[in-house]
Amino acid sequence: MTKVITYGTFDLFHEGHYKLLQRAKALGDYLVVGVTTEGYDRARGKLNVVDSLMTRIENVRKSGFADEIVIEETVGQKISDIKKYNIDIFAIGSDWVGHFDHMSEYCKVVYLERTKGVSSTMLRNQNFKIQRIGIIGSGRIAGRFLMESKSVSGVSTQGVYNPHLESGRKFAEKYEIDCYATREALYDNTDLIYVASPHETHYEYAKDALLHKKHVLCEKPFVLEAGQAEELFQIARANRLVLFEGIKTAYCPGFNKLIDIACSGMIGNLRYIDACFTKLESETSRELTDTEYGGSFLELGSYCLLPVIKLFGKEYEKIEFESMYDQRGLDIFTKASLKCKKGLATVTCGLGVKSEGRLLIAGTEGYIVAEAPWWKTTYFEVRFEDPSKVEKYSERFLGDGLRYEISDWLNQINGNPKNEFKLTRSESIAIVGILQKFLEGEHRKGFPE
Repeated sequence: MTKVITYGTFDLFHEGHYKLLQRAKALGDYLVVGVTTEGYDRARGKLNVVDSLMTRIENVRKSGFADEIVIEETVGQKISDIKKYNIDIFAIGSDWVGHFDHMSEYCKVVYLERTKGVSSTMLRNQNFKIQRIGIIGSGRIAGRFLMESKSVSGVSTQGVYNPHLESGRKFAEKYEIDCYATREALYDNTDLIYVASPHETHYEYAKDALLHKKHVLCEKPFVLEAGQAEELFQIARANRLVLFEGIKTAYCPGFNKLIDIACSGMIGNLRYIDACFTKLESETSRELTDTEYGGSFLELGSYCLLPVIKLFGKEYEKIEFESMYDQRGLDIFTKASLKCKKGLATVTCGLGVKSEGRLLIAGTEGYIVAEAPWWKTTYFEVRFEDPSKVEKYSERFLGDGLRYEISDWLNQINGNPKNEFKLTRSESIAIVGILQKFLEGEHRKGFPE
């Protein structure tokens, strides 16, 4: 007898789950199916699981393919299950190609073909449908988004559109999704649109998707003019659509805890914020070759402006920019100094100059410091005049962090607006306004043509 084992959450049981079990069963004579617990799902970063463990087990049982069902509760259990049940073949979806190669020491590892185009659950009377995501753009962030979306229950990335069709086709082939030659075709096959195209195209693509009645998640920088941001939010509101800006830091648990503590009065009245984000990019990267819309501040400014806007508000009395440029006129290092009603702020971004990269929030009774990469906040400290008095805080940041924004976006689409405060419409508009002021600034007039 050939014994096969596979694992999954099996939430909102759909055609993809059914076919995976069917393919796994066809590999042998006896199929063991591991169903994850709620606790294990949370630990491994699976968000938005809807069905209870018992419901998910029952749906697997009803498929008719499982000869035995086990509960997966901990990291490392797969190895002990393989030994315990004398397994010959470990089968898992092709989403995980290469991830489980190390298990070949214990049994044969088979990656099963992914089911493309999952559109709905196979269950009746289900309150939630699977939302189909279409991606506009096929660059690095689009790939990270697609992989992160697999950790959010209730969504399925269907396909991609890129006006450069060959780029879209390569992306679709790599990630086993569909490539659409036109935006209309993308809209016809999706419910939600993720805009991951170059900065200057965000407004056009987001507006077009909204006018086609699609919920939109748009990468930062959202758009490049405050008036455009206001218009898009008005269109979304008029059509009862959810429009999100994808500044992932705004949605990550650690950053939100940091903001809560800063607002709690623990360090007194806030008086100064210093936010720095630098990384060294290749000279051939888009960020350092796009002479009109590349550079440090457009690429990284949204992250650094976020804590300033969250804590000091959307209005400022004065702002000044200072930049260093490369031979093409692109800012490789920019410092923005803001004078706000509540205090002062310094925002520093660099793509060609490396710096400390920390977030410092100073108050009248103490200060908060989060070291780089604070935009993926996992740890920060609250310090006081007495150096022996230090409060330490930590939170998990899973994967690339995009799963948190996808989860909150989906929750709002499903009628749960409790997380709207993480990045409000007016905060997005305020950030865009500062980016616009930078683009229009006097210091940029010396750029080479």
